[in-house]
Amino acid sequence: MKVNNDVNQAAINGISTSKSSGANKKGKVEKDFSKEAPSLEAKNASAKVQLSERAQEMKKIKELAMQAPSVDSEKVKRLQELIDKGQYKVDSKKVADKMVDDELLHSTIEKS
Repeated sequence: MKVNNDVNQAAINGISTSKSSGANKKGKVEKDFSKEAPSLEAKNASAKVQLSERAQEMKKIKELAMQAPSVDSEKVKRLQELIDKGQYKVDSKKVADKMVDDELLHSTIEKS
């Protein structure tokens, strides 16, 4: 059975060309598809998104980062002047301790 192309187009556009299924004057079967297919609005209203646990964590991290204070430009300027003058001294022990602490914290978070 061949379906009338005008009926197909009308069904796609959500327009009914006839009140019921049946043969038209040319003997082609016409069917009202607009009642069978849910509207685009109905599909959108029922659409739900479920975020993975990882995506939820990333969302929380982004929110926390956005709440963090901005760059302390005065501190940056002061440190830049010390570096330029050769007066900024790096305490390698403090740097190493901080690196170890950060790694321990990071590995603890990954195991959770």
